[in-house]
Amino acid sequence: MSNKFLSTTSAFLLSTSMLVADVPKVTVDIAPVHSLVSSIMEGVGKPDLIIPAGASPHEYQLKPSNAKSLEDADVIFWIGEDLTPWLENGLDSLAKNASITSLLGVDGIELLSFREGALFEAHDHGDHDDHDDHDDHDDGKKKHDDHDDHDDHEGHAHGEHDPHAWLSPKIAKVWLNSIAAKLSEVDPDNAATYFSNAKSARDNIDALVSEVNSILDPIREKKFVVFHDAYQYFEKDFGISASGAISLGDASDPSPARLAEIRKRVVDEAVECVLAEPQYKQGLVKAVVEGTNANTAVIDPLGVKLETGPSLYENLIRNLATNLAKCF
Repeated sequence: MSNKFLSTTSAFLLSTSMLVADVPKVTVDIAPVHSLVSSIMEGVGKPDLIIPAGASPHEYQLKPSNAKSLEDADVIFWIGEDLTPWLENGLDSLAKNASITSLLGVDGIELLSFREGALFEAHDHGDHDDHDDHDDHDDGKKKHDDHDDHDDHEGHAHGEHDPHAWLSPKIAKVWLNSIAAKLSEVDPDNAATYFSNAKSARDNIDALVSEVNSILDPIREKKFVVFHDAYQYFEKDFGISASGAISLGDASDPSPARLAEIRKRVVDEAVECVLAEPQYKQGLVKAVVEGTNANTAVIDPLGVKLETGPSLYENLIRNLATNLAKCF
């Protein structure tokens, strides 16, 4: 083997390893965010995922491999402390060299306050196609401050806002722009790819929204109860309204009084569908629907059984609509 060939091969391997090394190491918190970031990084690299889709983000405990991922990260995207307050200490102590983006803090989105109590009032969603104007995203803070009845949350602490904002495709589109911009700032050599991928992902979400609206049209006025209060961003985007939630927004166990309140609404208002989730106690749903005419179905806000990667987000939103519609 000639020295010239060895020299050429070594130079190629060195240049390849340098290219790989130049790609930022990106870490994210939950599977839906991992999917959005994966779609932006497609063709460049892959992000690390901290919380598996099958685990509850409200109570996950970091593993050594997660700690290493945070330590090694150049860029971190997470929903924010309203979803995972336990992660904030890990970010402070482990991710000292990373650029950290809290997606709930991104400009151009409307944050929603937690809904108080087990039962929700019906909303007029006749203008559900007109929710594109997010210039008043500070309204979420104002609405939250107007609540004086936090005792309804049974003494359980929660963050300032409902953190389940990834279930709004409109918000996801804003996040795609923000993710592409941050990655381009850290990795300008791949900026064109990041922004091109972001445009493709936004176009895909536009098509997804049309598809989901078609799925939900036949059941838009139907009454349903969710397992935990995680879906109001989805409801707002698509003009539907849950009648109540068995559990709080952090999926903690409901009190007997809350269960009784939900069951009474199911009976009194002939609620047709009560939705369970794969991570949580199915017995609570059974206690609500037993002896009633309500159907049950499982919906999944995190993508428990979905393959992680760029397609998870679209499949997640599509499955929410499909499984809800099948419940009636």
